[in-house]
Amino acid sequence: MKTIALNPQILSMTEFGSNINPNDETNNHYIPGVCNIGKDEMKRRKIAALSSLAVTIILIVVLLLLPENRLWRLTLFVPVTSFAVSFQQWYFRFCVAFGIKGIFNFGNLGKSDTIQQAEFRKKDRAKAWQMINTGIVAGIIAATVFYYLPF
Repeated sequence: MKTIALNPQILSMTEFGSNINPNDETNNHYIPGVCNIGKDEMKRRKIAALSSLAVTIILIVVLLLLPENRLWRLTLFVPVTSFAVSFQQWYFRFCVAFGIKGIFNFGNLGKSDTIQQAEFRKKDRAKAWQMINTGIVAGIIAATVFYYLPF
């Protein structure tokens, strides 16, 4: 089990949603409700975001080329939501699943550490649900706009 040290400068950054500590060149540490994944985990989120974006683009092209029922356009919700959540995880250095489970990982893939403080777990869960809800809203907006496009 790793021990983490949180100084006042790091804790105050949670107010602003920033996960960058100017005193830490590696920026490789846990910040409650702000940052819970390291470099290797971020690579996974980047790949997931780019894959979701590719699926979104392919689906748009296919749906525009096929003369199908317009209701099929609403399926755009799924890849756009996936993209929005994955992109946020990559951008914010925060894994939604880790936030809900109360864990973090700055080491090798597949290895994680448990967050012991209830207050920190609460912040992580709130951030995770915020990211999920943002992704859902993005998916709803994109699917609705695509549905009502005149072509």
